[in-house]
Amino acid sequence: MKAWIHHKYGPPDILELKDAEVPAVTDDEVLVKVRACAVNPYDWHMLRGDPRLFRPMLGGLRGPRKGWIPGADVAGVVESVGPAVTKFSIGDEVYGEPGRGGFAEFVSVKEEALAHMPKGLSFEEASGVPMTLLTALQGLRDHGRLKKGQSVLINGAGGGIGTFAIQLAKVLGAGEIAAVCGPDKAKLVRSLGATRVFDYTTEDFTHSGERYDIVFDTVANRSLSSLRRALAPRGTLILCGGGKQGTLVGPIPTLLRAMLLNFVVRKRLVSFVAKTTSTDLEHADTLIEAGKLRSVVGRTFPFAQAPEAIRFLEEGHATGKIVVTM
Repeated sequence: MKAWIHHKYGPPDILELKDAEVPAVTDDEVLVKVRACAVNPYDWHMLRGDPRLFRPMLGGLRGPRKGWIPGADVAGVVESVGPAVTKFSIGDEVYGEPGRGGFAEFVSVKEEALAHMPKGLSFEEASGVPMTLLTALQGLRDHGRLKKGQSVLINGAGGGIGTFAIQLAKVLGAGEIAAVCGPDKAKLVRSLGATRVFDYTTEDFTHSGERYDIVFDTVANRSLSSLRRALAPRGTLILCGGGKQGTLVGPIPTLLRAMLLNFVVRKRLVSFVAKTTSTDLEHADTLIEAGKLRSVVGRTFPFAQAPEAIRFLEEGHATGKIVVTM
């Protein structure tokens, strides 16, 4: 099979299109013929080995020892299944989160990290769902503990996580839903359910005087002190942005400060990494098929231009999801 592989850390240009072995499947895995693969900030963080402190966990200080195929979110068709797999059969249209390996013609995925594609979704739209939707869902529902009637502000509302967070806040019964985005995305976020839009090029939401029960920060471009200004007295700040590239320790200092502040302030400051579960993916299916959620794909790239797709996402102004198609 063909796959985009890198053996050292660096910009998208280091990716090489090579022949690779089709992945073998273990007992609880499914082999998927990839039809579309969404691009996430996670991909460029892994590609660049960023933050540098985490490089040993990726397999080496200078690069992954066995090479790395990016691509955490995929949609495609089941090619084969392991002997312990019970939910899927050859020919099923599926989507899920392998974690890596999606920039290839085939990828193996744990059964638990896979679900049947919602009816009416294209492969491109489906590939944009897993990581971002689960982050938005678990952030608001589990970590934010969003209750009916509460107010929510989403920083980075026009991106992959943000577009789902707006819709899920509405599904979960939020009152006011404020969106922070650029002027080119204002119409989109209003159509998804935002009731208040901050144009970050002309208005600073942290100095607006408005306070929210939940502030969901998806981009990590504000200090903790400024984000706390936008919180109600007993509000919750949810941190899930990975921060800028080229750092040694990434968002770790901010997360540590947030943990310490929880001991001295009434406001809750939480951070998390979303867990991939078939239960939540199946819940997403139900919401999508009911017309309560839609996947926003801002731009697609052909497989031959996968490095360009990552480069475009790195620029930081993508609308919704960026998807590579086979």
